[in-house]
Amino acid sequence: MSKGHILIIDDEDQLRKLLSRLLVLEGYTLHEAPDVRSALKLLEREEIRVVLSDVKLPDGNGVELVQVIRAAYPDIETIVLTAYGNITDGVQAIKNGAFDYITKGDDNNRILPLVSKAMDKATLQFRIRDLEKKISGKYNFDNILGVSPEIKAAIALAEKVAPSDMTVLLLGETGAGKEVFAHAIHQGSNRRQQPFVAVNCSAFAKDILESELFGHVAGAFTGAIKDKKGFFEEARGGTIFLDEIGEMPVELQAKMLRVLETQEFYRVGEPKPTKTDVRIIAATNRNLEQEIAAGRFREDLFYRLSVFQIPLPSLNERRKDIPLLATWFIQQFAPRMNKRITGMTPAFLQALQQHSWKGNIRELRNVIERAAILTDTDILDTPTLPFDFQQGMGDDHSSMRLADMEKKHISRVLAHVKGNKTKAAELLDIGLTTLYNKIREYNLTTL
Repeated sequence: MSKGHILIIDDEDQLRKLLSRLLVLEGYTLHEAPDVRSALKLLEREEIRVVLSDVKLPDGNGVELVQVIRAAYPDIETIVLTAYGNITDGVQAIKNGAFDYITKGDDNNRILPLVSKAMDKATLQFRIRDLEKKISGKYNFDNILGVSPEIKAAIALAEKVAPSDMTVLLLGETGAGKEVFAHAIHQGSNRRQQPFVAVNCSAFAKDILESELFGHVAGAFTGAIKDKKGFFEEARGGTIFLDEIGEMPVELQAKMLRVLETQEFYRVGEPKPTKTDVRIIAATNRNLEQEIAAGRFREDLFYRLSVFQIPLPSLNERRKDIPLLATWFIQQFAPRMNKRITGMTPAFLQALQQHSWKGNIRELRNVIERAAILTDTDILDTPTLPFDFQQGMGDDHSSMRLADMEKKHISRVLAHVKGNKTKAAELLDIGLTTLYNKIREYNLTTL
């Protein structure tokens, strides 16, 4: 297996061949070009990672070529071959973005380790760029599934506001996709190359949330043995997503208002403010106007957050999208479980469309995952649905039959999660204590 593709640009045939033989023996794939014109053609069609280029070329200058390559192929690393006594070319090449330079004839011992380092750096850069593309593709607006007018209207609003730095407030029920929209807005902005930091404001105790958001200095409180960056510093230059902001304590809301108004905050225990540069996207499943009336949310903060509101429809409001979403989840889960699942029976799909989705898309995802675990066929059918779906479907079987189904269902889920009862309870959507009671009731063997 090749260690990577290298391009040597030099009009001296003997030197090119010598370097090529040397590097081929090290496991690299070599390409050769005698001039700039042919080199640029090779760069277009080959997966070059490292370039070794002479300075003096028949149709150009290798030092200037460094800038051309850096502009067109920023992940490729270039090493310049300089003539004896002309170190100035090498220094200028470094300024132009070259990885390093080698003096012809004098630096033979440096070539292999230098090429190795350049290849390692280039390979890492290509991997990072591929990962960024995958992440961007995963979170862009095209990957928000739905054909219903309700979801299309929400996407249209998000696409319009994404390129700006405007604060956005996402409104919607739990599981409606608020974080997915926040990611897509970030990817559609000029901040996409900077961090996206998601914070669930309801996940932290009242006295901890401030430190998590803004950080603290050593000695600020018992246990603060060293300085700690908060989420706002981690998100510098990027986007911070404040989920469930309606859960934020009132006393902390005043400090959040200051961030919105001045783009600065105080670390816990520090008297001077810290400047920040972040875009804020907030989300809540609460009616903030009712929270204001009840004294649980500041009116001034609400107006600062709600400059641009995007209401997200619940799954019950966009039932037209259920078949598309269910199919997508099947495509995600089936390969992970080494199963070939090609679709759903009409009865299964009808049950999905008639269900009252309190947990929205998150609940649908959970239902499809459990059905994929349980199915023994390539079509998902109603027996693989949770028990609240089974009720009212016209099943005349006895309660013993239902108990048998429950036992089989729990047993398969436990086997799928390899005996992890916490994960099993999560998939079954029941409490851990209830699961233990069922295991005892049915005398189930766990791993």
